[in-house]
Amino acid sequence: MNSYDRFVLIDDNEADNVYHEIMIRRAGFTGEILIFYSGIEALEFFRTDALTTRMCIFLDINMPLMSGFEMVEEATPLLTDKPSLLLVMLTSSDNQADKQRAKALSLIKGYVTKPLSVPVIQRLLGGGMPDA
Repeated sequence: MNSYDRFVLIDDNEADNVYHEIMIRRAGFTGEILIFYSGIEALEFFRTDALTTRMCIFLDINMPLMSGFEMVEEATPLLTDKPSLLLVMLTSSDNQADKQRAKALSLIKGYVTKPLSVPVIQRLLGGGMPDA
């Protein structure tokens, strides 16, 4: 059984979203994939969704209007104490300062440098962590 019923991609780069959706499908995931092109769009969804569906959220750091870190700060009250979800930074940044900042935010449970790969998704689907 898959650990997640939904993947959420939050990234302003359309090509990255298309590629990552393909990788998620290649890993064998057949559930729902939602794509948001900004943290603002994703926040609106999180405010209206029941947040009971088991979901993995992949969030980019560098986006216009609202960075991934800013989105996490805004979303923390909505997403805290939701055992059905896992939030992972999925970013092109290999910067140690970004990694440390992500580690300091309790809502963020993993950090993956783009591109997303099938083995990372398979670990998640098997109940593991992305950077294990």
